[in-house]
Amino acid sequence: MGGTERKKKLPVGIEDFAKLRTEGFYYIDKTGMIRDLLNAWGEVNLFTRPRRFGKSLNMSMLKSFFEIGCDRTLFNGLDISGETELCEKYMGKFPVISISLKNVDGLDYAQARAALCSVIGNEALRFQFLLQDDKLTEKEKSQYQQLTAVDTGSTESFLMPDSVLMGSLKTLSALLQKHYGKKVIILIDEYDVPLAKANERGYYAQMVNLIRNLFNQALKTNESLYFAVLTGCLRVAKESIFTGLNNPNILSITTVRFDEYFGFTDEEVKGMLEYYHLMEHYGTIREWYDGYRFGNVDVYCPWDVISYCYELMDDPSALPRDYWSNTSGNDVVRHFIETVDNGLTRGEIEALAAGETVVKEIHEDLTYNRLYDSIDHLWSVLFTTGYLTQRGRPDGKKYQLAIPNREIRNIFTEQIMCLFKENVAQDGALLNAFCAALQSGDAPEVEKHLAAYLGKTVSIRDTFVQRPIKENFYHGILLGILGYKSGWYVKSNREAGDGYSDIYVIVEDENIGIIIEVKYAEQGRLSPVCEKALAQIEAGRYAEELKAEGCREIYKYGIACYKRKCKVICEKELLPETD
Repeated sequence: MGGTERKKKLPVGIEDFAKLRTEGFYYIDKTGMIRDLLNAWGEVNLFTRPRRFGKSLNMSMLKSFFEIGCDRTLFNGLDISGETELCEKYMGKFPVISISLKNVDGLDYAQARAALCSVIGNEALRFQFLLQDDKLTEKEKSQYQQLTAVDTGSTESFLMPDSVLMGSLKTLSALLQKHYGKKVIILIDEYDVPLAKANERGYYAQMVNLIRNLFNQALKTNESLYFAVLTGCLRVAKESIFTGLNNPNILSITTVRFDEYFGFTDEEVKGMLEYYHLMEHYGTIREWYDGYRFGNVDVYCPWDVISYCYELMDDPSALPRDYWSNTSGNDVVRHFIETVDNGLTRGEIEALAAGETVVKEIHEDLTYNRLYDSIDHLWSVLFTTGYLTQRGRPDGKKYQLAIPNREIRNIFTEQIMCLFKENVAQDGALLNAFCAALQSGDAPEVEKHLAAYLGKTVSIRDTFVQRPIKENFYHGILLGILGYKSGWYVKSNREAGDGYSDIYVIVEDENIGIIIEVKYAEQGRLSPVCEKALAQIEAGRYAEELKAEGCREIYKYGIACYKRKCKVICEKELLPETD
């Protein structure tokens, strides 16, 4: 780290702009978004981006800038501070209502509705001074008290009648406008989470009706609204919850305007790595976490870059891993892979996993209850949620789609493997036939059954990674099969003799040992690669460990794989019985 030089803290999980700026965290300046938002003017602005791309931090930034009583020093030295006229006119000049719907969830509609009441009730509590405002009538103060009424059974639960809840944001806007004499800015972060959760839990229609009425009153018929900003992952179809809303300004991942304000650009990542003396890891970070394209800008996932740099600060030898995928489920990828042979071809997944592109028509305006209705919808969902990205320029609604980077490619291969293992468990006859052939040294039968397994899954022919990583996929296939065989002791990459065998098996109670060396056959040259695998087993003396375990019948397998093809050869070694 360069002597005693004190560096700013990395903002892992920090979404509060004021905290980030006052407590010594590293900040990549995105305040130009404020200037562009004001210059591009839209009364209702919807930003859709994948999760973990800085949406919540940007919303906190907007609140910190516009809200009456803001700390102007938070923006010292940042891009927006150079816009003196805009700052003078807009900074700290508006009442701001700011809510996040990311925790509006519940096992049923009643629980989710109560969560929404609490979100709005807690925001309303920030403005308790309204109860002492002489400008407000007693009736208006009563309206405010309805927003902050606490259920007598809980100190945390705000319960409002539907008529109050649906009009709550509009009511609070009107009260704040009367108090300040200024129209109100409304910020709604993660606006679509309640719909996603409701769809998963089975109360989608009720939640759509609630959100539609809440938004229509707050965003359509609200004379106290100055402007509003919403963020979410999906652009929910207008007819779903934005019915009748006049021309919302949709700013999605395909929109050029604002394209650089969500995610880190290459220049910004290099600046961070130089600051923390981590430039030697630039190539790895780019391979794993770059590759997204929003509008005309290529960006990295901020959560990944910050998380990996945080680990590197403590352990310079730390390997990259999947940070983004661990923050949420990957059900959409599973649904996608499950549609193989039902509108999706294996070749399309294989092309994506190999770093190639496929051309598909994208529809960004979807409804959550129809996401998985067709393969066409799934392509669109994968694109809008960040599992796929665009390459080149679109042709109308047709986009060249690709997997963004190594991290997302891992998600696809892991889901492919999970589904493969489930299929293995369901086909006991094939499993027993394969294992019987393995323990008897019947290479042609092993090859036949392994080819049958490979024919049931998606092959990986990743042209962007080294051969050993390709071999890992087939290694995983074999482990996925053998792991279901009872009475077999299976180890992977166990130290054996003078080297490391790929897979090491002891058939318990039978003194039978099996060694498997798997190799990827570049350009499909299967036979010579098989011979090379066997030679490696001999040269590495891999059988020594099995002999030490008491195995007297040892089968050595060289296996070569290419796409869904394989070649298997076997050598048998018999040891004399000992007294």
